[in-house]
Amino acid sequence: MTETPLARAYRLHQETLAALAEATGPTATDDDLLAVLTLCEGATRTLDRQFVGAVADLDRRGAFTARGYQHLALALADLLGWDRAEAARRVTAAEHVMPRVGLDGTVLPPKLEATAAVFAAGGCSLRHVEVIARALASAAAGRLTPQVWAGAEAALAAQAGTYTPAELAGWARTLVDRLDQDGAAPDHAEPEPVNELFLTRNPHGAGGRIKARFDDAALFDAIVTLLDAQAQPVDSHDHRPLGQRQAEALANACGFVLDHGAAAGIPDTGGRRPHLNIIVRLEDLENRARGACLDFGGQLTPDALRLLACDAAVIPIVMNGYGQPLDIGRATRTIPDGLRRAVLIRDGGCAYPGCDRTPSWTQVHHIRPWEDGGPTSLDNCCALCRVHHRLVHRNSGWDIRITGGLAEFLPPAWIDPQRRPRRKPPLNLT
Repeated sequence: MTETPLARAYRLHQETLAALAEATGPTATDDDLLAVLTLCEGATRTLDRQFVGAVADLDRRGAFTARGYQHLALALADLLGWDRAEAARRVTAAEHVMPRVGLDGTVLPPKLEATAAVFAAGGCSLRHVEVIARALASAAAGRLTPQVWAGAEAALAAQAGTYTPAELAGWARTLVDRLDQDGAAPDHAEPEPVNELFLTRNPHGAGGRIKARFDDAALFDAIVTLLDAQAQPVDSHDHRPLGQRQAEALANACGFVLDHGAAAGIPDTGGRRPHLNIIVRLEDLENRARGACLDFGGQLTPDALRLLACDAAVIPIVMNGYGQPLDIGRATRTIPDGLRRAVLIRDGGCAYPGCDRTPSWTQVHHIRPWEDGGPTSLDNCCALCRVHHRLVHRNSGWDIRITGGLAEFLPPAWIDPQRRPRRKPPLNLT
C-alpha cells in the first residue's frame, strides 16, 4: 500500500524524535545537551512556519467557517486545547507573514514582507512576529508614509534575530516614534473627558480591586457626595481609617441599589434582575454553615455569611458534593427565575470549556431545542455566553449533555475523532 505524504512525514517525525531521545541519553555531554536546546528551538520555528501556513490556507478556503466558526482563534483553541491568546498569536502570524490572495485570485505578498522572509528562514519566533505586527499597527505607525512604513518594517525584521521579543518591542516603539516626528495633527477641540472604572478580582482569594478615573466633574461629584455622606464616622468610637470607611460606604450604596433594583431602574443581567447569590455546600449547612462562596468565586467567612443571611435580598443556594443545586431560593414566584439561578450557579458562568465569562454575561441554552420538545428543566439547560451560544446553534458539530448533574461538551470528530467529552473544572467550594 502506497504511503501518503502525511503518513511519511509522521513516520520520519517519529524516527527523528527517537534519534533525538537517544542522543540525549546518559552518555550525552553538556555540549550535546546544549546543542539539543538549539536544535529544538530551530525545529520549533520550522514547525511554526508550517503551522501558520496551514492556518492561512484553511482560512483562505473557509474551512473553519464551514464548520460553524466565525473566529479563527476560537477554532484553533478548541481544536488544540489552547488558551485564546496562544491561538491568536498563530492567527496574527498567518495574517501577516503568509502570502495573500486578492479578490481576483492574484497572489499578493505578505503584509510584513521582510519579517516573512526572516520568519521563513528561522531567524525569528512567533512572538517576534507578533511584536512587529503590533508595533506597525499603532496609531503612530499609521501616520507614516508607505515608504517609511516599509523601511521601519525592514529595520525591525533585521533586528528580530538579535533582540528578545521584549527588547524588540521597546526598540520598535522608539523607532516608530522617531519616524513619526510630526505626531498627530493638532486638535484644538476640548479633549473628551475620560471616565473609566476597572474591576479586578483577586486571583487567589476573596474580593478584588477597583481602579477608576472620572474627568467628568458632575459624575465625580455625584460619587464623592454619596461617599462623603455615607463614610462619616458612626460615632466617637468609630476608628476605621478613611479608606475603609469609603470602601464600605460604596459597598453599602451598591447593596441599597440591589435591594431596590426595580425602583432604581437596574437592568437585567443574564435575563434577571441582579441579586447576591450565596452558595452553600450541604455539609457546611449541616455543620452550621462554616463557609460559603459568591457568584464570582469569592470565599465568605462564617461571620460574613451570618451577616449576609440576615438580608432578605440574599438568595441562598444549597449545593451537594457534586456541585448540583439542591434547594433554590427565589426572589419571585416565577419558576424561570429560579431555574435560571440553578443553571448559573451549577455552571458558574459559561459552561463551555475554557470560557471565563461570568454568570451575568451568559444566556440559558436548551440542550434539546424547546421547539423539538425539549423541556425547560435543569437537566436540559446550560449557561452559555453569546459567542458560544451562537457557535452551538450554528451546526458546528458540538453536542452538549448533562452527566452527573454537570454540563459536558462532545467536540466534533474533526477536533477529536474519539469525541471525548470536555467539561470545565467543578466549582471549588472548599
